[in-house]
Amino acid sequence: MRSAEFEALLDLSARIGADPALVQAAGGNTSIKEGGTLWIKASGLWLMNARNTDIMVPVALDPLLDALGRYDPSAEKAQDYVIAERNPSGLRPSIETTVHALMPQKVVVHVHCVETIALAVQADGPALVASRLDDIPYAFVPYARPGLPLARAIAERLEEDTCVLILGNHGLAVAAETVDEAEVLLYRVSRLLSVTPRQAPDADIAALQRLAVNSQYRLPEDASIHRVATDLTSCLIAAGGSLYPDHVIFLGKGSVIASPTDTALTIEEKLQEGMALPPAILFPGRGVLVLKEATSGALAMARCLADVTSRIPQGARLNYLTDEENAELLGWDAEKYRQTLNRAGQALQ
Repeated sequence: MRSAEFEALLDLSARIGADPALVQAAGGNTSIKEGGTLWIKASGLWLMNARNTDIMVPVALDPLLDALGRYDPSAEKAQDYVIAERNPSGLRPSIETTVHALMPQKVVVHVHCVETIALAVQADGPALVASRLDDIPYAFVPYARPGLPLARAIAERLEEDTCVLILGNHGLAVAAETVDEAEVLLYRVSRLLSVTPRQAPDADIAALQRLAVNSQYRLPEDASIHRVATDLTSCLIAAGGSLYPDHVIFLGKGSVIASPTDTALTIEEKLQEGMALPPAILFPGRGVLVLKEATSGALAMARCLADVTSRIPQGARLNYLTDEENAELLGWDAEKYRQTLNRAGQALQ
């Protein structure tokens, strides 16, 4: 029988999972520690579905913490610590299980808050955050690959009273002893880190329709996706590369920016045989075309890209993921699993 706090966490998970400013696609995760068990969202599933499907996985907390304390590589595979008899669906725990295990509080909420990301990708992100969260016990953790590298970086910075983590090029985690306290803290920090987005011109729908002719691309149903291309500052930022892990997983490395003479079809024809079509193409000043068969995850991340870049000021110095970091994410077994779920539709709404 689930506790009242567990039920409250499911309610909160569904609410924040439906808010694209906090969670996109299968990103983000929540957890609760009860009786030596860490219940955490399953990898590849959507938080917004917390109330209509089984998304939580039981993990043996003490053995996992012991492995983390020794920096045992086995801690990288949280599925090895799943309590199988309490996991009839055979779900795999989140790739960020180690983050939740390390924070001692009962409830942990990790989101890919666009307000946080917009600050956390900037070279002076630590100073920007410090000026806004000076009265909250937080730690700024420079980018590290989710899993054991991120866990090690967090462990080096955790203080006894730390209840907020700002994860460079990644997102936000808050922790508290109750779900209500965690929710209050989540929205307080999000509000303190908020930035007014730039207004973007409307998309040139007629031009985009012409650019899509005879191609495998179409107009996105969510018109807000266009903002990353119609706002030239956002488009320039996107052209610089990948800013956070879920962009790489759902949209691929960087963004495809069309030249003035490109159409969707000419971009398709330029791709080498066997190369996957990009989920989205940015046409500067005009808008975005998305792959006709783009997954819900890719579309959610296209919206996220528009939301994040519109909150980054013109001329800001940014920390893009390196080629090595992009390759590390794409080649990591845990992320390959999420990619498989996304393509198969198991991670869809």
